[in-house]
Amino acid sequence: MSNQKILNDIDKVYNLLFIGMDIALLSVSLNVHSTRRIAEEAENLGHYVELIDHTKCSVKLGDGKPKIFLGEEDVTNEFDAIIPRIGTKVTRHGAAIVKQFEMNGVFSTARSLGITRARNKVRTLQIMARKGIPIPETLFSINPDNIAEQIRILGGAPVIIKIQEGTQGMGVILAETKKSAKSIIDTFYKMDTSILLQRYVEEANGEDIRIIVVGNKVIASMKRSSEIEEFRSNVHRGGKTEEVEITPREKYIALNATKYLGLGVSGVDLMRSKNGPVLLEVNASPGLKGIEGATGVNVAKHIIQFVEKNAFRRRK
Repeated sequence: MSNQKILNDIDKVYNLLFIGMDIALLSVSLNVHSTRRIAEEAENLGHYVELIDHTKCSVKLGDGKPKIFLGEEDVTNEFDAIIPRIGTKVTRHGAAIVKQFEMNGVFSTARSLGITRARNKVRTLQIMARKGIPIPETLFSINPDNIAEQIRILGGAPVIIKIQEGTQGMGVILAETKKSAKSIIDTFYKMDTSILLQRYVEEANGEDIRIIVVGNKVIASMKRSSEIEEFRSNVHRGGKTEEVEITPREKYIALNATKYLGLGVSGVDLMRSKNGPVLLEVNASPGLKGIEGATGVNVAKHIIQFVEKNAFRRRK
């Protein structure tokens, strides 16, 4: 019997084993494009998928085994796997719900710790710096009395100012002069908003690269280019997208950044500087519309197949 026939037979058995897997999508609505795409592919592959609004979930502790409730419904033992799509405003609660599913033995495409790490830009960059992953020159502080010195440490204006837990390009500001930078930073400090400062990488020319990692594989990659007079290249900010071939170094960064944060699925953002690629951030719930449209890759299907393989091992 040929090796190919053996592999084909294994695939047939593999597919049969996974019919009827119960998957929970932790998201607020199926009207969210990426959530809907994942649900569609789960159903296409023969699985039952249910939307679980994590903002309406609660956990009961202290009376036997901990239980997870959706409203008054006990969903503790209803699912073989969960796919978290946790919103920024409810990160802490969403991660706690994910953690409880994990502790009950349910496979998750993103560990709760990975979600909270990735959501905080400073924490992500601290981990990357410790692991030797290249990042832009970055500074964070809460001292409103030495703003000029903070800017000078980064080499002067222009500087990028980022809210530590912003997404989709929100809370990212380019301060082109020292005066404007001081004013913006001072305002954030007075609002008690956590920020970080980064050196502006002019040679990137408003472009960055989004790489999708599923498991230990790079599934798709695209280049995002900003509109005229807009330095942010995020799709939600109107950036243009196109498929791009990444270098071995960029692949290495994306795979290891995902691993270091403890994520099974991620969107890794890189920028090409004159000194090589640098990591900007890692998204634990990457959007699918832009990357699938730019590359033609069925990312949602890859995510479901990743769930199949890993959830099966836990059930076995």
